[in-house]
Amino acid sequence: MKKIGFLSFGHWTPSAQSQTRSAADALLQSIDLAVAAEVLGADGAFFRVHHFARQLASPFPLLAAVGAKTSRIEIGTAVIDMRYENPLYMAEDAGAADLIAGGRLQLGISRGSPEQVIGGWRYFGYRPVEGASDADMGRRHAEVFLDVLRGEGFAEPNPRPMFPNPPGLLRPEPHSPGLRDRIWWGSGSNATAVWAAKRGMNLQASTLKNDETGEPFHVQQAAQIRSFRAAWKEAGHAREPRVSVSRSIFALVDDRDRAYFGRGGAEDDHIGFIDENTRSIFGRSYAGEPDVLVEQLRKDEAIAEADTLLLTVPNQLGVAYNAHVIEAILTHVAPALGWR
Repeated sequence: MKKIGFLSFGHWTPSAQSQTRSAADALLQSIDLAVAAEVLGADGAFFRVHHFARQLASPFPLLAAVGAKTSRIEIGTAVIDMRYENPLYMAEDAGAADLIAGGRLQLGISRGSPEQVIGGWRYFGYRPVEGASDADMGRRHAEVFLDVLRGEGFAEPNPRPMFPNPPGLLRPEPHSPGLRDRIWWGSGSNATAVWAAKRGMNLQASTLKNDETGEPFHVQQAAQIRSFRAAWKEAGHAREPRVSVSRSIFALVDDRDRAYFGRGGAEDDHIGFIDENTRSIFGRSYAGEPDVLVEQLRKDEAIAEADTLLLTVPNQLGVAYNAHVIEAILTHVAPALGWR
């Protein structure tokens, strides 16, 4: 395990039980947690994107703010729903945020997940072309985004521009060199992992995937990662790909941890349907004394296959407690898994 970061969904609710009661709280606390995680030595601060929900939704202002407040930690998403995105505008936003961060963005994108509203991308002005699905549209937006990130000019310049142009065709600006190699695809199936590998994207594997074999979640996910790596090698890309997995892991090191997570109840995989046609398997959560966690995590085949582990955090418990959760894993668990 080379890198360990956190993944926050940025939930907020006006409930008195939450320490994150507004959108402003969610955003500002996300910045504070990224700063704290960097101080603790974590490698990444990643944020989920959900539309029409009391969660983080517009990632680039947040990523830019985190980039301005930190100096070392990787900053990313897991994932941006490409069905909602204008690829060219997104390339400008991503380029700006990456330049502010000094080239530390690691952007996870995907075709999206089940939504809060029906066909929410329609309200953003997007519709699949005739004969295509919304998933097809998301993948098409992703392909355009990847092409634009190459930095090649394609737009015919105005012969009477307001400002002088460089020679040749123009591209969206600002362009951030190297960002194209730091795009990840959030894959829920073996087929989309192979699709991502062929297009030169890194792989983000989540806490759920399509149940394709009936095997335990971590076994299926490990096979998915191996399929990705094989397709990458076959495609002949010059660089080595990266692979992340997300897990809910809590080391029980004090009474707070035991009160929140020490009661069990999530030690097994679960089966469900994310839509009427797709049977999915949801990975278990891990909570235990550090030595117990080490032994359990060593048996997780997907963690062994990946180079990056993203710890999903309960952000509504506040910045201080979430920093404690991250520190406990980095101090008591991660070294035994080969980190650092």
